[in-house]
Amino acid sequence: MAKKRRKLNKDFEKKIYASKKNVELVLAKIYDIDDEDIQKEYMSAFNRVVYLYDELKEDYEQQGFSDNSEELLTKYKKAFILFESEFEI
Repeated sequence: MAKKRRKLNKDFEKKIYASKKNVELVLAKIYDIDDEDIQKEYMSAFNRVVYLYDELKEDYEQQGFSDNSEELLTKYKKAFILFESEFEI
């Protein structure tokens, strides 16, 4: 049986790319923190955002654009906003 092709969405790919850049920027800022305890605290809090980004990216690479895609993006954005509101970076 032929493998089903995954549905692609250029606008969604741009959102994933922007999300990747945001994650990389925040991680770079966290790694620049000199105080090891504070760095660990920030990293621990940001891990949820990184996990949701990875889940979003993996889902798109495996399944393509689907109903679940927008939901995963929304979860990622909410977690990112929550992190930004709780931690000054």
